Amino acid sequence: MAGPQKVEVRRFGAELLTGTATSLAAADYSPLVPASYVLQAGDELVLTFWGSVDADLRLQVDRSGRINVPRVGPIMVSGVRYGDLTDVISRRVAMVFKNFQISVSLGQLRGLRVYVTGFVQQPGVQVVSSLSTLMQTVMRSGGPSAAGSFRNVQLRRGSELVAKFDLYDLLLKGDRSADRLVQADDVIHIGPVGPQVGMIGSVNRPAVFELKPGETVDDLLQMAGGFAAVADTSRMAIERLDERASVRVTQINLPSATPVVLRSGDVLRAFNAVSVAAPIQRQNKRVRIEGEVVKPGDYVLAADSSINDALRLAGGLTSAAFLFGAEFTRETVRITQQQNYERALRDLEVNMTRANTTQRLASTDDAAVQAAVAQSSKQLAERLRGLRPTGRVVLQLPPDGGQLPDLALEDGDRLYIPPRPTAVGVFGSVFNAGSYLYLPGRGVMDYLRLAGGPTRGADDGSAFVVRANGSVVSSLSKGSWFNRTGELSALPAEPGDTIFVPEELNKTTFVQSAKDWTQIVYQFGLGIAGLKAALR
Repeated sequence: MAGPQKVEVRRFGAELLTGTATSLAAADYSPLVPASYVLQAGDELVLTFWGSVDADLRLQVDRSGRINVPRVGPIMVSGVRYGDLTDVISRRVAMVFKNFQISVSLGQLRGLRVYVTGFVQQPGVQVVSSLSTLMQTVMRSGGPSAAGSFRNVQLRRGSELVAKFDLYDLLLKGDRSADRLVQADDVIHIGPVGPQVGMIGSVNRPAVFELKPGETVDDLLQMAGGFAAVADTSRMAIERLDERASVRVTQINLPSATPVVLRSGDVLRAFNAVSVAAPIQRQNKRVRIEGEVVKPGDYVLAADSSINDALRLAGGLTSAAFLFGAEFTRETVRITQQQNYERALRDLEVNMTRANTTQRLASTDDAAVQAAVAQSSKQLAERLRGLRPTGRVVLQLPPDGGQLPDLALEDGDRLYIPPRPTAVGVFGSVFNAGSYLYLPGRGVMDYLRLAGGPTRGADDGSAFVVRANGSVVSSLSKGSWFNRTGELSALPAEPGDTIFVPEELNKTTFVQSAKDWTQIVYQFGLGIAGLKAALR
């Protein structure tokens, strides 16, 4: 089973401020002007008159706070709210002209000098537009540093504390109500970071959070977006710095009767309710039944069900079913096969390397032969490494079928009942590899004769037969079928048999010294296709 996926846990809010200083500086920022905006010296007004008088004017508010309208004279606008500006100018112009209309808007905004101090990425003076807010100025400065607070941002105007802004209000709730417009020579001060607590595990937003005094586990859980869909909501674990040398970790039962007050350095973990394996005996089983059954498909069976229960649930076998060739695969077996197979491959490569490097070379011809053997061994190892076990469990059924063993099911099992095969396959180092029609009464040697017998380079002592039920019959243990003294010489053929005659290999290689080819390939559930790939 694969291990749990690792999730990077960062400080909450850090991703919001990443790269914002550069992006904001380069952005074409053209915000709408709020009605509460107060005009000051340096702002530019765009005036349009029509009716009894037509004019388009761009006028800048001078240092005295006035604009000078031709044929009307100076108008005091400094300190006037933008929402009241049209009325103020209209009343003054109406003293000179009648029957006119006017449109007033802001043109070029004045720049403001704002000081950003404290624990900030880029402390110092920031020149921003007159419509910039506290939050925008903080982001232009790079945001709080690693030692800076997200929850204690102060806006000071002279000796007055104008506003305190908690960035978590914006990050968690989208609340900008405390985000004030800055004015010239304002000071934005970011205090030191407060207590920090980690929240990991099965929550929607794992992160390191900054706390205010008195905040509890429930508050932290809300910041983390609540439990994930697969979380165990009845308990959590908490690790504390001052308890590392003693209890180390403590369990919190939820809901807690008394609020758990958090301290700096605490780490809370929410458990995943589905990642821990439950007892097999208590789990229902999801299995797939395919092939020659009345009702193939996926089924859910009780915890104590067997493979025969699954077969009965699928309606039993059809008349064409070949029970001897039943393929039963299991995921836990596949994982074990894969681990053992990779270990065997490492041993194979080590032994091949050792065999090729320990031989004594008497001539250049011997060196060429050894180089060819080494290259062949490398190619074999590469082919074997590309194969994957199937997880098949050999059911050891008799050729006449009979009944499936009373094997307990596991979740994810698959049973495939093939139709009765009509051929026997012969391949490997023979003259005419292929599939031949099965006829009752024929033996393994009869099919080898049909394939033309072994070639000159055949390793006749290593021939073997893979039966349809997944078992293997080898001639290695009892001599050669060519001498008619071994087991294969008198072995009757069965439907679906596959006969292999491997190529002769160098006697010093690991594969040749193995007692059976199936220890390399078929023992690990690689199937007939795997054998063909390895031995071609």
